[in-house]
Amino acid sequence: MTQRIIGLTGGIATGKTTVSDYLATTHQLPILDADVYARAAVAAGSPILATLSQRYGSTILLPDGTLNRPQLGTIIFNDPTEKQWVEQQIHPFVRQQFTQVSHNYPPSQTLVYAIPLLFEANLTHLVSEIWVVSCRPEQQQQRLLARNHLSPAEAQARILNQLPLTEKIAQAHQVLDNSSDKPALYQQIDKALLKLEQ
Repeated sequence: MTQRIIGLTGGIATGKTTVSDYLATTHQLPILDADVYARAAVAAGSPILATLSQRYGSTILLPDGTLNRPQLGTIIFNDPTEKQWVEQQIHPFVRQQFTQVSHNYPPSQTLVYAIPLLFEANLTHLVSEIWVVSCRPEQQQQRLLARNHLSPAEAQARILNQLPLTEKIAQAHQVLDNSSDKPALYQQIDKALLKLEQ
């Protein structure tokens, strides 16, 4: 039996966390979160953080030695070459975490890999099916502005830094449309889970 591993992705601020929270609480599915592993990769004192600060200097560190995320974000969201370099430092660690943590579960256990950069980081081979959370472009922008307190230009830069949502949708096994309310989204999740179990 092939293990069912759902690769949950989408655009920034489309509602991936809402979907993973629902899968965890309502369906009791383990959520393996790439963002959590990426944060661990650059934890204070980690070799990866040391490598980053060698390249960018102490401006990317806060006084307590932790990563100054907004500062690093400013660098990488305005320079594709630097963004790629930073990702090359972090992605191998993240991949390793997925493999290690997955071994703690039996093959019969459905797992959810929450990976915002599933396509961009070439991690599609890790999952057995791909779910893409989408919403209308104007909603995505509004949600991002509200959530991250960015200027419209900064929000747009982050959206454009990802693979276009239309390209992700074209490669999805399931598309979850988060343009409406939560009950409508939850209904789609329930259906998607059932569909591939049959």
